[in-house]
Amino acid sequence: MTIQFKADNVFGERLLEWWQGLENDRASRAELRRADSILTITMSGAYRRIYRSLCYLGWEQEMNTPWYQDRLALAVGILAHIKHHQSNTTLPKAMSHLSNDKPVVSELRFKRLLESPDLASLLTGLRRVLPLLGESNGPDILLLTNDILYWGDAVKKRWAYTYEWPAQ
Repeated sequence: MTIQFKADNVFGERLLEWWQGLENDRASRAELRRADSILTITMSGAYRRIYRSLCYLGWEQEMNTPWYQDRLALAVGILAHIKHHQSNTTLPKAMSHLSNDKPVVSELRFKRLLESPDLASLLTGLRRVLPLLGESNGPDILLLTNDILYWGDAVKKRWAYTYEWPAQ
């Protein structure tokens, strides 16, 4: 069984609660925002708190592997950069939001993000993209966490279909 973070399940509720708590825990948010690697994120207190909390809720044996732990750490590090949660707004939709008749994230930057060869590159790419969205154009953090957790060809294709490509 795979875990999905949704607003109506305990995993999604706990993640949203943790993320909202970052607003009052500026030190943890700053530590995560400065983290430049998955290892650094994993060593942070904020990551350890959410990880232990998810384990308490039943983070299943199959999810308790370095493969999933790295992806969860990447998601946690990225969520610290998001100030505004917009339910049901995917990151590609937020990135293709128009500003002055151009997407806030260019087609080229979006393509490079999809071509990230590993998690470290994805972390760097997402950290560079999120400030371009502005504070009021945030994605749904649960959808984003699921996408990062299951990052692969299926998610990349869905992102490519969801991004609103400018007319040529």
